[in-house]
Amino acid sequence: MNHKMDQLAADNIRALAISMVEKANSGHPGGAMGGADFMHILYTEYLNFDPTQMDWPFRDRFFMDAGHLSALMYAQYYLLGNYKKEDLQQFRQWGSVTPGHPEVDVLRGIENTSGPLGQGHAMGVGAAIAAKFLGARFKGLFDHKIYGFITDGGVQEEISQGAGRIAGHLGLNNFIMFYDSNDVQLSSMTDEVTSEDTAMKYKSWGWNVITINGHDHSEIRKALDSANQETERPTLIIGKTIMGKGCVTADGSMYEGECELHGKPIGDTKADYIKTLLNLNANPEDPFAIYEEVAKHYTSVLAKKTEKASSRKQQIAKWENENPVLAKKMQLFLSGELPELDLSSVAQKPNAATRDASSAVLAYLAENVENIIVSSADLSNSDKTDGFLKKSSVLQKNNFNGAFLQAGVAELTMTSIANGIALHGGVIPVVATFFVFSDYMKPAIRLAAIQELPVKYVLTHDSFRVGEDGPTHQPIEQEAQMRLLEKVKNHSGHQSLLALRPADAIETSVAWDMALKNTKTPTALILSRQNIKDIPASYTSRYEEATEAKKGGYLVKKTQNPDITLIANGSEVSTLIDAAVILEKDHNLKINIASIISEGLFKSQSKTYQESIIPKEKLVFGLTAGLPVNLEGLIGDSGKIIGLDHFGYSAPASVLDEKFGFTSQHVCAEILKYIEDSKIETKTLSN
Repeated sequence: MNHKMDQLAADNIRALAISMVEKANSGHPGGAMGGADFMHILYTEYLNFDPTQMDWPFRDRFFMDAGHLSALMYAQYYLLGNYKKEDLQQFRQWGSVTPGHPEVDVLRGIENTSGPLGQGHAMGVGAAIAAKFLGARFKGLFDHKIYGFITDGGVQEEISQGAGRIAGHLGLNNFIMFYDSNDVQLSSMTDEVTSEDTAMKYKSWGWNVITINGHDHSEIRKALDSANQETERPTLIIGKTIMGKGCVTADGSMYEGECELHGKPIGDTKADYIKTLLNLNANPEDPFAIYEEVAKHYTSVLAKKTEKASSRKQQIAKWENENPVLAKKMQLFLSGELPELDLSSVAQKPNAATRDASSAVLAYLAENVENIIVSSADLSNSDKTDGFLKKSSVLQKNNFNGAFLQAGVAELTMTSIANGIALHGGVIPVVATFFVFSDYMKPAIRLAAIQELPVKYVLTHDSFRVGEDGPTHQPIEQEAQMRLLEKVKNHSGHQSLLALRPADAIETSVAWDMALKNTKTPTALILSRQNIKDIPASYTSRYEEATEAKKGGYLVKKTQNPDITLIANGSEVSTLIDAAVILEKDHNLKINIASIISEGLFKSQSKTYQESIIPKEKLVFGLTAGLPVNLEGLIGDSGKIIGLDHFGYSAPASVLDEKFGFTSQHVCAEILKYIEDSKIETKTLSN
């Protein structure tokens, strides 16, 4: 232990952080300066990883909650050799690998994209759950630690309630979080915002809480030692730190702990950038340099970590040789691949609600896929994830042999935890709630889309047909919101989310097959509460025909030279089928009907295929239980859509169908009116 060296390294991190912000003229220097001591001690003495294989599955992981402190992370990882000087000099610039908020980049040590405050540490909780889950199945292999870093803002965000409660309830002793408590927020001092006793709050959730001087290296070590020895509880280390630690004014006077040091370059505050660099033993002529003594120290640190990882790898290899069957299973889990599945074998009840059809699939998955964690926000008996639960058991403190997480009423926390599970690897996360409550999930869904995580969302009670629960529980605009992410490309150039609203029970089985095989982006399964008539098979088996849904849309009813094509998804498809029977019998019309389960996926198909389903410059009529915009991108310039432009009302579903015009008779009338209006318009144009 070399106190002088440790202080020099922490000051090097501070100097690098403020230099990044100064050059970019953008960023948050003060908090990075405060957290430098903890980061240096954590990474050099406690965090176990392999510098030669940063994505080693058995590594400790660090989850940053306070994404605005990206300069702190980049400075630390620069000392570790994961970034070059030029990378730091391009902080927050176009095309750089050092963006203003960290974006997941495991090979450089960035485990998570740090979005809105609060989500980062909830993802850490998810990673800790994944490690416990895997540890229960492969004894002694997944005993690594998950470290988190949070600030006042993350503690204040409401998601901290859910993350703290769940971590404490499950006894996640493998989760250790440092709370950088510096009494300063972006626009005010913390005492202007809150007077809560944070330590008591976390203690009440069942955490081990340690309060230290966050700049005292011996206290940091003592706290980390205690946290690593803890066997029953997650640990919160409250580090009392100083915002802008080391800042000085032009005359050399200390200038620390000030609000203005939080969110702008040091040179734009009463502190002096050059004098502060000098105070931190940096060279103002080369502010992005690693100090010579620090560079030597980190070379030694990296060698020791590589040696320790090599020893651990030998132990794991020995275990694999002694346990070949388990080793094969573990490698399958870590690969992200699935075992052979046959969802066509899942027996579906006739005319079932798609939530019930999903339940049947989940029961099958519980028996055939051993690395799934399903979670529900206190709705498992209603979103029908209990189909999985009945074949598994609930995750509990000291018992992670089950695979079901009862998250309680905490949709955002649950969804962020799922992101952490996916980021950890080896486990497939599924989360469920009512579709209308996806409003609470959206921030975490967005981060899943940005991070390209294969989380599965089971969103039931998908329309106004929720009925008696009333307008607060009836999704109207939610499908449009979800499908917006189908229109947004991720950084790999693909649609950032796959949204699937299946038309009947068998199509639900196919949708689940699509979701499971989508390992590159999140998938939303949008499912009905009410029963839906089965779509009749036309020429082979219904399942084989429904596999056409994998193109995003297909014809469930087709004829040569149709007079009109009707399009919908979900339960509205069966309404169109009923309407078509009347139109063909009473009005001698020839009709095609398309189920467009995913607009984004459908539009990724060739133009030839798209026009074979929805003919160009032909009559197209769409029906949606949500906003008309759900289908506007599909019907063309002359098409017509019937949807809702208002919130729902409290009444039985059948009454709402009648009142809102979603009966087959009313739809027939609308289709006939559309055809007649189109004839008049065509005649007018021809004259």
